[in-house]
Amino acid sequence: MTDLAAIMTGFARTLRAAGVAADHARTQSLLLALEHLDVTSRAEVYWAGRLTLCATPDDLPRYNRCFTAYFAGLTASAGRTVPPVVSRPALAEGDGESGGEGPERRVGAASRAEILRHRDVAKLTAAERAEVHRMLALLYGRRAQRRSRRHRPAHRGILDQRRTIREALRKGEVARLRRKAHATRPRRVVLFVDVSGSMAPYAETLLRFAHALVRSEPRATRAFSIGTRLTPITTELRHRDPGTALDEASRVIPDWSGGTRLGEEMRAFLRNHHARGAIAVIASDGWERGDPALLGTQMARLARQAHRVIWVNPHKGYEDYQPLTGGMRAALPYIDDLVAGHSLAAYEALTRRLADA
Repeated sequence: MTDLAAIMTGFARTLRAAGVAADHARTQSLLLALEHLDVTSRAEVYWAGRLTLCATPDDLPRYNRCFTAYFAGLTASAGRTVPPVVSRPALAEGDGESGGEGPERRVGAASRAEILRHRDVAKLTAAERAEVHRMLALLYGRRAQRRSRRHRPAHRGILDQRRTIREALRKGEVARLRRKAHATRPRRVVLFVDVSGSMAPYAETLLRFAHALVRSEPRATRAFSIGTRLTPITTELRHRDPGTALDEASRVIPDWSGGTRLGEEMRAFLRNHHARGAIAVIASDGWERGDPALLGTQMARLARQAHRVIWVNPHKGYEDYQPLTGGMRAALPYIDDLVAGHSLAAYEALTRRLADA
């Protein structure tokens, strides 16, 4: 293997496609574990991945199938492993190579990925932004569960009369009382991505985050672009490849880098769609060219329908930020959570919030 990190990242991506929650944090744990193991040993790689990438017993059969299929016929070359974190001495100002009597401090050099996680995507270079986008593709948007109207067989719960009677007719007697309980399903997420001119530095990254959410739960996620028009982009974001998905979404978005009329677009959404029981996520900086009072009225309607309303503002990541724009002031009374959306770490925190909502 010429690039162990790339191969193990591809393996984690294969596991996610099979339903295993092998997210970015678990993949990093695997790479750290392989630093201390012999990567030429199939057994050591197997157990390292099983202990770091699997979350529940249900993941084990999927992991075994993916491991066998992915690594069939691959032979690792001896001596190749993930480069470890390098420690280097920090010299005080004025110290030369000969050094003085002052103590020498050992400083661990942070990895490039860890540094990029907390940097504002609007201030990244093209290469750094591409690396952040690759890490965004590793996000797994796990959702909070809600009770479904459907039932499932259970050891405890209400009496399942139909199953009990069918079994009694088949066996000739009532041998056992069958029970049932309500099944669970992922809570729906309705995501609005602002693609106006003021959000241009963050729009592409937000759309890639939307692609990760749609890919993780295709049936429970609906995505819209907002600017001067409300445009559904869920179908375009269902493509497996992020680049192709963004190209398809860009073709159907007519108001890219235009103005912002959030009130009119929220009204159009509530007129033709609904968010009953869903988590509504609005990614915007709150610059409103329309009537802020209209936005406040529509946000009140949305808050009555949705299970939770989360507003993602890229400027919230700065300590001195205050919601002073007209759109933010109108929407703030009806928002459950106002969170940052300027970095990869902020998007990871948002996925955890969606899982715990």
